[in-house]
Amino acid sequence: MSRSFLFILIGVLALCAVWASYLYYQERQSGIDIRITDHGVTIDGK
Repeated sequence: MSRSFLFILIGVLALCAVWASYLYYQERQSGIDIRITDHGVTIDGK
């Protein structure tokens, strides 16, 4: 394997780790979910 390929592979793995961390963070958010639809406003506590 060439050195540049290893750097690219490490970069891709790092991006995947950052993306997975972001998704986990979004799932763990607590707060209020406010939705506005044609049927009115819905407020849900998480």
